Amino acid sequence: MTSPQWRKSSRSSDGTSGQCVEVARLDSAIGLRDSKTPDDGHLALPAKVFAGLVAIVKRAESDLR
Repeated sequence: MTSPQWRKSSRSSDGTSGQCVEVARLDSAIGLRDSKTPDDGHLALPAKVFAGLVAIVKRAESDLR
């Protein structure tokens, strides 16, 4: 596999919070890491689990409105 292409979450691009999450497609999973400490490793989630996590976050976000 080539090196993963990490990209910053669109929610992390405002530059004010300092909380930056990056995601990348891995061979058999989706990777998540803290952009401030990329050498500390990453969390690898199967694609279905990642999709479920995104759905939960979106539901929680809509509950806050």
